[in-house]
Amino acid sequence: MTLDFDEGDELRALRAAVADLGSRYGQEYFLAQARSGGRTDALWSEVGKAGFLGVNIPEEHGGGGRGLLELSIVLEELGAAGCPLLMMVVSPAICGTVITRYGTPEQKDRWLPGIADGSVTMAFAITEPDAGSNSHEISTIARRDGEEWVLSGRKVWISGVDQADALLVVGRLADGPPGTLRPALFVVPTGAPGLTAHPIPMEIVSPERQFSLFLDDVRLPADALVGHPDQGIAQLFAGLNPERVMAAAYSLGVARLAMRKATAYAREREVWGTPIGAHQGLAHPLAACQVEIELARLMTQKAAWLIDTGREAGSAANSAKYAAAEAAARTVDQAIQTHGGNGLSQEYGVAALLAMSRVSRIAPVSREMILSFVAQHDLQLPRSY
Repeated sequence: MTLDFDEGDELRALRAAVADLGSRYGQEYFLAQARSGGRTDALWSEVGKAGFLGVNIPEEHGGGGRGLLELSIVLEELGAAGCPLLMMVVSPAICGTVITRYGTPEQKDRWLPGIADGSVTMAFAITEPDAGSNSHEISTIARRDGEEWVLSGRKVWISGVDQADALLVVGRLADGPPGTLRPALFVVPTGAPGLTAHPIPMEIVSPERQFSLFLDDVRLPADALVGHPDQGIAQLFAGLNPERVMAAAYSLGVARLAMRKATAYAREREVWGTPIGAHQGLAHPLAACQVEIELARLMTQKAAWLIDTGREAGSAANSAKYAAAEAAARTVDQAIQTHGGNGLSQEYGVAALLAMSRVSRIAPVSREMILSFVAQHDLQLPRSY
């Protein structure tokens, strides 16, 4: 088999079309919505109508019939244009993938066309206050009551609940043996009785907000369960690996935006008649960041390709997320340094990327958890937790 690193005309055209759409909104629009308490509904709707949100959804359900590679390109280009849509990680990538692979025909007909065209948004709820990255400590319980399911528990750091029509909630089955995790995934409408959401005050400048959720005996019909109750682990990871790849694409977009701002400033800003970009003290750190961005992009593309071709992608997806997050954090930091004092002003829009890039090292999985995964699975070192 011959390796081919040429994306080809089709993917280049996709990048160009998304970049053009994103540039018509740009960072100014994104930050204005964030700082005013608004939302990016207009952009989300246009991206959906253009067919970009649903590139990974099957054609028979209103999507483009392509894969995660194409979806990651969409998010990367939107981020590079100044509009990193966090809910793309969640709605089409996690929820769309899980429902496509494990949903019933009725669930696919109900949810996938709307996810594809942007008229329906679905959030994903797995993280809990006392569980964190240890999914075996999930305490949200799903129990049967006749023909219904009843969910009780609490979730935290759930993105975009105010934008969502429904949540894909991860709970554990009440009839599981003690000390074991039997995860199950349920579609929960955001207006379901017993479900309440509270926004979490954040320092990050983003129109996409975080919430705590409380599920107080939320009653669901039998068909709210996605997939088979005894195959929850496989179903869960079908969404988590795409989540890591899309988190990498999100970070790549942020890194590229920061790099574009930094290099433009370094070419134009002169000190003693010389552009500051001519000085190696600024040029070399930016060049090193560019190398990191390109390396992270290659790993992101590899991970997406592995997922799209049905191969094992755990290590690649985690490595892509790690590499892209590190590249974003370092590039944003260097972009601020390149701007000097201007890097801290709202005018240049660089400091707004700081908290955003720093979060990339934490969510949806921390850099330390990724390193533990690589140490255990790639290096066969003893498990540390």
